[in-house]
Amino acid sequence: MPDARGRDAGGAELTRPTEHPVEDRPVEFWPTVAIRAALESGDIAIWQRIVLAVKRDPYGRTARQVEEVLETAAPYGISYALAEVLTRARNHLEANERAEAARHVLLLQERSGLSDSEFASRIGVSRAELTDFLEARTSPPASLMIRMRRLSDRFAKIRAQQPAANSPAGVPENAGVPESIDTGSAFE
Repeated sequence: MPDARGRDAGGAELTRPTEHPVEDRPVEFWPTVAIRAALESGDIAIWQRIVLAVKRDPYGRTARQVEEVLETAAPYGISYALAEVLTRARNHLEANERAEAARHVLLLQERSGLSDSEFASRIGVSRAELTDFLEARTSPPASLMIRMRRLSDRFAKIRAQQPAANSPAGVPENAGVPESIDTGSAFE
């Protein structure tokens, strides 16, 4: 039984069972019990470290641990705040990913030399769906990205094989356009 100063009968200082000596390690390496203890501690500096880890990787280990802790946590201020941080970090990440996908779609469409309507038709989507991809409102599925790359490759190759005589002033239509554009190995 601890005395008034928090010491046991032998004089050793007792710690709460939820305290863990993890403060010197990055948050990403903390066990879930340490995340729970940190959220219950009331230490804003530790909360900030957790928030930064969640923002760095909104679907990573720490974010999943925070989710797990929040499922069983009493509804107090920090639990609401962390739930909001998690939601906003994920929304921000997803918006950035949609924007990156939109840049890839635009690159592939421009490389093909096809109009928006023709490109949309040849990949099997409506003009409105292509616009949604280009304006980062939605992201195309991976299979559609592969179809776009194949179409772009095919038309870029056709354009590269056209004789220079077909273009004005004898300058090839594909002058300055690389034959192959790296669209990332994820779509290969």
